[in-house]
Amino acid sequence: MTATKPLMRLVSPVILDLDGTLLNTDGTVGEVLRTYLVKYGKQWDGKRAQRIVGKTPLETAAAIVEDYGLPCTTEELISEITPMFSDRWSNIKALPGAARLIKHLSGHGVPIALASNSPRENIELKISYHNGWKESFSIIIGGDEVKTGKPSLEM
Repeated sequence: MTATKPLMRLVSPVILDLDGTLLNTDGTVGEVLRTYLVKYGKQWDGKRAQRIVGKTPLETAAAIVEDYGLPCTTEELISEITPMFSDRWSNIKALPGAARLIKHLSGHGVPIALASNSPRENIELKISYHNGWKESFSIIIGGDEVKTGKPSLEM
């Protein structure tokens, strides 16, 4: 019996997260916010980073506006920082073992889904820089395609 058959009996479909799980995006958030907050004479300290981890872009922007007392709306913040993030996606590195895991699961016929709080357009852009990733996912779900973001179980 080949190794694939026992693996298929033991493994159900796998759902993976993107940011901070497959891609090292943590430094990018700090980089963008550090640059952006200078505009308002504020300094990103990273201490409040836990407040935005795992949040949708809208939730993140609202927390930043509130935490730093910014004189702009959540929507204005999003429209200003989105291009800053887009400019950086091509340089995001895969975390150690991420490409190997995707290749291994895909190569053994294990269905893989990708779920992220990032908007679908950003997900597609981020994974487009990693050879074979997009084709490996049976389904991709973005935070803008569900009623509530992770970790909610509602769709």
